[in-house]
Amino acid sequence: MKRVISISLGSSKRDHLVETEVLGERFIIERRGTDGDKKEACRLFTELDGKYDAFGIGGIDLYLYSGNRRYSFRDAKKLIKNVKITPAVDGSGLKNTLERMTINYLEKDYGIDFKNKKVLMVAAVDRFGMAETFSSLNADTVFGDLIFGLGIPIKIKSLKQLDIIARFVAPIITKTPIEWIYPTGEKQEKRDDNREKYSKYYDAAEVIAGDFHLINKYLPERLDNKIIITNTITGDNIEDLEKKGVKMVVTTTPELNGRSFGTNVMEAVLVALSGVKDRQLSSEEYVELLNRIGFKPRVIDFKSLAVS
Repeated sequence: MKRVISISLGSSKRDHLVETEVLGERFIIERRGTDGDKKEACRLFTELDGKYDAFGIGGIDLYLYSGNRRYSFRDAKKLIKNVKITPAVDGSGLKNTLERMTINYLEKDYGIDFKNKKVLMVAAVDRFGMAETFSSLNADTVFGDLIFGLGIPIKIKSLKQLDIIARFVAPIITKTPIEWIYPTGEKQEKRDDNREKYSKYYDAAEVIAGDFHLINKYLPERLDNKIIITNTITGDNIEDLEKKGVKMVVTTTPELNGRSFGTNVMEAVLVALSGVKDRQLSSEEYVELLNRIGFKPRVIDFKSLAVS
């Protein structure tokens, strides 16, 4: 039996454990939150090294991407500084493959035409594959990296603009404490008191995409007929979105025992399946494994009350 664990800076209230089978292999898949305690996360990574087939790094990215550049988060590197045996991944491999496939899947299988559709991506540098796919399909996309990440009310309207800004901003923010720019621990369960000033960005969009904690932090009271494309959500999150009038929710990772795990967890599953420990898997290897497994995004259509 293979064992995979995501150690997250997020809230322990979202912890989950399932036993399942993938390509004939039995898996125990676990998510363990440390409520924003970086020292505790580092301790767990160190203590559990060699006892699991793969680690997922949750609540923080190892890297931000823009164009052909990659920027490393100092805090993330510190968390796994003592890991020597177990492969550790942050989900970026899946974000660059599965999330591209998800957008194309929605267009092909659900008939969603993204051309000229108004899309709000709350942050693109952590989901660059999705951002590139929206752009390639000629969606009218707003990248909210400055708005939702730094509180600067400036819309980024192209990948070229994003790259120029990232060259100046990313080397700075990746050296700052992660909690300055991203909700960790119990903050993931709370919404910003001043979220009204962000409602205009949600109102103008037909599709809202990106990290759910950033989406949720500034969520307005109503989201009538919106499509949400995101990562991991709980049953309570789904109920809340339905009450707000959301038309459809799509999670890029599949449902396991009533819960969608984060991309870092599912990437760790693929790494464990591959048996590769001494290098990163290529995009082609991820795509091959995804096709063999038959991974499909979880789609909840509230208007037809269907889940697929």
